[in-house]
Parts: sequence; C-alpha cells; structure tokens
Amino acid sequence: MPTLYIIEPGARLEKEYQRLLVTKADEVLLRLPIQRVTQVVLVGRVGVTTPALYALLQAEIPLLLVNRSGRLRGRLLPPTARNLPLRQQQYRRNDDPDFCLRLAQAIIAAKIHNQRTLALRLLRRHPHINPKGINNLIVNPKSKIENQKSSIANLMGIEGSAARAYFRIYRQAFGEQWNFHKRTRRPPKDPVNALLSLGYSFLTQAMMTALEAAGLDPYLGYFHSEKYGRPTLALDLVEEFRTPIVDSLVLSLLNHRLLKEKDFEFGSASEGVRLTTRGFRVFLRKYSEKLESKIKSRKLGRSISYRKLFEVQARHLARTITNQDNQYKPFRSR
Repeated sequence: MPTLYIIEPGARLEKEYQRLLVTKADEVLLRLPIQRVTQVVLVGRVGVTTPALYALLQAEIPLLLVNRSGRLRGRLLPPTARNLPLRQQQYRRNDDPDFCLRLAQAIIAAKIHNQRTLALRLLRRHPHINPKGINNLIVNPKSKIENQKSSIANLMGIEGSAARAYFRIYRQAFGEQWNFHKRTRRPPKDPVNALLSLGYSFLTQAMMTALEAAGLDPYLGYFHSEKYGRPTLALDLVEEFRTPIVDSLVLSLLNHRLLKEKDFEFGSASEGVRLTTRGFRVFLRKYSEKLESKIKSRKLGRSISYRKLFEVQARHLARTITNQDNQYKPFRSR
C-alpha cells in the first residue's frame, strides 16, 4: 500500500508502536505497519493525532490534506535536505527560452501521441464514434510542434486544438446518461468531468512527490505559466500521463459500471458534481491499482509500475537539466 487514503468522515489517523491505525468512534478500521506506507492522504473531515504526525515525519512519509474534489489544501513534509546545485540549475534553465521550448515541444508531442493512441483504440472498439478530427492528433517531424521558430504560445494553441479533437472522440465513448458534452472544470458539471478533474488532481500530487524525491522544485516549470501556489513542473510532467492513466481509468469505471449514477452527488451550479463516499472509495481503489499496474518500458527494457515510472521520468528530467541526458523523452503509450 504505497499510498494510504483516508476518506471516512470522522475517521482519525493514530500511531500504535510501529503501526498506523485508522479509527472511528473508538473502532479500529485499519491497522498496518508504517513501513508499508510511502504517503498518507487525508480527504475531507479526517483527523490525525500528534504522535502519528511525529511518526510520519520520522519515517519521512509525506502527509497530504485534500478536499473531496481532490484539491490540495496542504502538505506536511519531513525536513530532508534538498539538492541545492540541481535546483539552482533548474532555476537557471527557466531563463533559457531554447531549453523551455524544446522541453515543451517534447511534452506536447507525447501528449498528442498518447491522445491519438487512445482515440484510435476507441474507434476500433466503438464503431458508432465519428472519427472527425482524428487527423488533428497526428504529430510528425515537419509539424509546427517541431518547428524551431515555434513558441510556447503557439504550442498552447496546438495543444488546445488537439484537445478539442480528442475530447470530441473521447466523449462519444460514454453513454448518454452521463451527459458528457464537453470538458468543464470549476466546477465539473457532470460525472465524467468530476472524475477527470479528481484524477488529474491526484496525478499531479503523485508527480509532485516524484519530483521532490529527484531533488527538483515542483513549483518551477518550463511549459505551464508560473502562478503562486501552482506546481507548474508537476503539471508539465503530468501531461504525458493524463490520457493513459486518468482518461482510460474513467472510461473503465463508467463503461464497466464500477461506478453508477447513485455514486455521484449533484450540487448547485456553483458546487457541481462530486462522488459520494462509496464512489470515492471505489475510485481511489481503482486509481491506486492503476498506478501500481505494470507496463513494459522500452527505454528500461523491463516492466515497471506507473508510480515508479514517475520517479524514472523525474530523474530523467533532472539529468536533462544538468546536461547528463541530451534531451528529455516523455512517456509514449503503445
């Protein structure tokens, strides 16, 4: 159990010897050795005792607090030493427009490739889907993405055009009962958008942990614009994993009826749609299984979990920043 998610309203995280306990009303809901946990996430109205906090800090296990929509409220991290020379080089690279452009080009090309891979799979499985726009998901060496005269602004335009073409195909893979007509974020207006936003939030948090393990600052990126409190470097690397992890997971959860209409709460126009406690529990279990599922890495020549791949990519990026690797190569799904 690399990540321990606690979502039961009124539950509390406690410490007993070398074990973590999840309790509610003096009843033990879960007991497990602290060595089995690499991260703890408290969702919503969940408490934690001071001894448990000290135990997590001593074991160098991050604690994250998020709301029911997956939005990060805060993090508790142990006072571990950071790689100062690497971060200094990371900051200097931010002032290098050529480096930023090359990295952004690689990330967007991989993102569009991964979108096309899933879109083609959906077209094969669902003959009723209109393939209009599939040609907007083709990236070749002569495309505008690879053009040396391109810019971050141009890349964002290309990304937006590809995203519209992709979601035009993606949304047709869901039944009409889900009312998924377009991508909406704050707030999500239908169950599909609620799951996508939730998945992307948890994915970003996992990437932040991987980047910090590699010694990088997750808040200073190269493609996404810098904004106070926004983990832009994590958002940069999340792009290559959105489709193969979150988008495919949402398809599986709804089309296989693992989540049903009763697993969602429909609030006001300002609140949007969110999961019930039961639905949240199902989502987190399947999301965790997805991160631990193995894929074959051509670069490594072996199978590896998505979670471990985050760390591999974060360290690859660190080597690219310090010129140990010539070029950053994002993950491309097959």
